[in-house]
Amino acid sequence: MSQMPAIQTILAKAGLRPTAKRVALAKLLFDGVDKHVTADDVMEMVRRKRLRVSQATVYNSLNQFCAAGLLKRIVIDSSSTVFDTNTSHHHHLFYEDDGHIVDLAGDSISLLGLPDLAEHESLLSVDLILRVGRAHD
Repeated sequence: MSQMPAIQTILAKAGLRPTAKRVALAKLLFDGVDKHVTADDVMEMVRRKRLRVSQATVYNSLNQFCAAGLLKRIVIDSSSTVFDTNTSHHHHLFYEDDGHIVDLAGDSISLLGLPDLAEHESLLSVDLILRVGRAHD
């Protein structure tokens, strides 16, 4: 019995059928280097690799990867979403001037308090985006 390649195994364990296009996209995203990408960034990666993957497939796959827990969605504002391959608990610095995003360790920020939740509610996570600008001379 042959063993499935690592990317196909990752997809299968996440409950996603390892189709050729999902595998191709996953290879671009899950290469061992944490990255923050937009759907447009992924389309550019697809173009550079000369893969035959439509924009709709890219969007659908990114959403499926998020739903399966393989990507973390970072909503910068109502018109900008970034996908993070680092799904561990962490926060972000977002540089307003150039859109650059940097990971911050989850324990690097302390919260003094959280709002009271209703009896039937439970806190799932706290995701902070610190928006910063670089000082200009």
